[in-house]
Amino acid sequence: MPDLPTPSANTPATRLATRLAFLVAGFGIACWAPLVPFAKLRLGVDDATLGLLLLCLGIGSVVAMLATGPLSARYGTKPVIVGGGLGLAIVLPLLTVAASPATLGAALFLFGAALGSIDVAMNVHAVEVERDSDRPLMSGFHALFSIGGFAGSVLTTFLLSYGVTPLVATLVAAAIMAAATIAAAPRLLATSGNGEGPIFAFPRGVVLLLAGLTAVTFLTEGAMLDWSALLITDLGLAARDQAGLGYILFAIAMTAGRFGGDALTARFGDVRVLVWGGALAVAGFVLLLATAVPTVALAGFLLIGFGASNVVPVYFRLAGVQTAMPAALAVGAITTTGYAGILVGPAGIGFVAQALGLPAAFWLLAGLMVLVPMTARFVAGDRP
Repeated sequence: MPDLPTPSANTPATRLATRLAFLVAGFGIACWAPLVPFAKLRLGVDDATLGLLLLCLGIGSVVAMLATGPLSARYGTKPVIVGGGLGLAIVLPLLTVAASPATLGAALFLFGAALGSIDVAMNVHAVEVERDSDRPLMSGFHALFSIGGFAGSVLTTFLLSYGVTPLVATLVAAAIMAAATIAAAPRLLATSGNGEGPIFAFPRGVVLLLAGLTAVTFLTEGAMLDWSALLITDLGLAARDQAGLGYILFAIAMTAGRFGGDALTARFGDVRVLVWGGALAVAGFVLLLATAVPTVALAGFLLIGFGASNVVPVYFRLAGVQTAMPAALAVGAITTTGYAGILVGPAGIGFVAQALGLPAAFWLLAGLMVLVPMTARFVAGDRP
């Protein structure tokens, strides 16, 4: 009896499910950000204690990420995505009622674990879907994460500004996340795991390099979020009440770049996207740091956003097609390392800034981003 053809992972239903997963992940983490001041006031903690509590979220994410790649390789991404999405919906309201630092820390750990789980699994799922497509899809999937982040922050801020209590606001957000996850569930791939494989695997071969480069790119994104406002004021590019303009420009360019990224990759290939994307980001840093005219210098944020926008999606694609280790383990490894870049990197920038000044720290970021175009042909192998 002849073997039946394997069904394609790339269908309208699986593409929709992948987009919903990315949307939920971005939406969920963004809903927490406006709640931070309320949590600090409710518990009466100082900045140092708050910093330790926020670290619980990162630790929970990294712990979950270390397990999610192997679990996805063994059992498939569907149960992990559904569990992560529903976990975000369940835990988010708990963040508004935790009555002590210990209970909030535990809730943040669980929230981070849910986020880390869905983050890895949705990227593994995206690799599976894109692999059976005749065109790139990864940048578009990542754009939905950005849209989810925008929607989550706007919705939560809007509700809180109109006097809705944090608990009610998060219940509304949780209902939206639960509904999106339930809608995605029957459309998710159910056969991407094989029930075998190690419970843990260190990155090796080209995956190790991809993991390091992903961390560098995520570090750049984290620096834009955490340090760009202070850099702008230190350089005298904008008044303190307008210091958020740099990150706004960066985020707009990043989102727009990802919406157009699949078309660019289809036309020019992975290598050219990495070379020109990395070069454009480096040029943005140079423009930002070496130009005294505020409008010109601030345009550097646009170049950094456009340049970096499609680097990470290409790295995830390459992790999915390399042969050094199973795709699910490779995607899990670079996701974990990338998240560590966001978690630990900005603190490292602070140490460099303390010793050499914040502009010097951003010059260091520019130097690290040079690695993206320098290694493009090596990490892409024989891909165009």
